[in-house]
Amino acid sequence: MATFTIDSENNIIAHAGNPASADPQQLFATEKELAKLAADWPGARLIEVWNSFAGVAPFDDLQPVKKFTNRPTAVRRIWQAIARLSPAVAPADDKPEKVAGKPQKRDTARPVADDGRTNKKAQVIALMKRPKGATLSQIMEATGWQRHTVRGLVSILGHQGGAQIESTKNSAGERTYKMAR
Repeated sequence: MATFTIDSENNIIAHAGNPASADPQQLFATEKELAKLAADWPGARLIEVWNSFAGVAPFDDLQPVKKFTNRPTAVRRIWQAIARLSPAVAPADDKPEKVAGKPQKRDTARPVADDGRTNKKAQVIALMKRPKGATLSQIMEATGWQRHTVRGLVSILGHQGGAQIESTKNSAGERTYKMAR
C-alpha cells in the first residue's frame, strides 16, 4: 500500500512504504486518514491542494474551484486525485463518479406487450372501444392512474394517434370517452 506525505506548501509525495523521515502529522495512506489530517486545515488550504492538481498532467480533466460544498466532498475529491499518483492505490469503497453524456443503449430488446403483462394504453383503448365507451372513473379504476393521466392519454390518442374519440358528459357530470371502431 502506498503512503503519502504532504508538506506545508501542499506538495504531495507518494511513497512505496512508510518513509522514515516523514512527520507523522503529514503522513496518510487512506481517505479516512486524509480526512483526519485535513480536519484542522482551513477551507482555503483544501482549495489550494485541489487547485494544485487541476489542469496539470495527468490531471488535465480536473477543473479549478473557488469553493467546495463541504469538507467531506473536498477530501473525497482530493483523495480521488491523489489516488491517481500511485497505481497501487485505488479509491476504496468510492462510488464511481457519474460521467455526463449519452446514456448507454440497452443490450437487450424491450419486452413487447404480448409477453403476458398488461399494457395500460391497450387496456384504455379496449375500454373506450366498448359500445357505450368508458367513464373516466372506470378507466382510472382499471389502470390505477389519476384523472390528469387519463385525460392526457386520451388527448394524445386523439391528436397524435389519429383516433376519433367522443367525449361526453352525462347529467351527473360524469365524463365518458368512446372511441370509433
